[in-house]
Amino acid sequence: MIGYVRGELLSRGERGALVLTPGGVGYEIRLPASASAALPARGEVVEFYVHTVVREDAIDLYGFSSLDDRAVFETLLGISKLGPKTALAILSVYDATALRGLAAGNDPDLLARVPGIGKKSAQRIFVELKYKLDMGGGPAAMPAPGGGATVFSDALAGLCNLGYGEAQAASVLRAALDEEPDLDVSQALRQALKRLAKDRA
Repeated sequence: MIGYVRGELLSRGERGALVLTPGGVGYEIRLPASASAALPARGEVVEFYVHTVVREDAIDLYGFSSLDDRAVFETLLGISKLGPKTALAILSVYDATALRGLAAGNDPDLLARVPGIGKKSAQRIFVELKYKLDMGGGPAAMPAPGGGATVFSDALAGLCNLGYGEAQAASVLRAALDEEPDLDVSQALRQALKRLAKDRA
């Protein structure tokens, strides 16, 4: 299985990138929207953590800028009736941090923002996602190196991606981290979402 690709960016398209490795092999890699948007100019060196999907009629490579995004993609593939294209679409709307924040909350309809996912499917996916991400969160569920500032910024980005205003999200996060300074990103998101839910009540 191909797990990592590094090489020269030959071309970029709607579905991803074509990468030429030093050995002379070109790999077509499908990317989430965030990774695709961050691609450099043609000829620059790029690198991706890859998940390989082998089918009878094709071998597809899905690339991610971090191991955590790849781990969450693989978690999504473990959800019933959810294929790689839908998993990639989800990660194009919500990155790993934002998706953990979503799973920590109580609003499955947020998944319906993903093209191709209706409300009924969103509820089904949400139930499994909540369980699977809680049970095996991957690297980002571990305490973030660099301390509270990193936790704050990552959690803030997650809340903003979920549609909360930056000022409101920052205020709630500061309160949560002041009360419990040792929270990791996932825990900080949960506490912030609980506080936001209380404010709405």
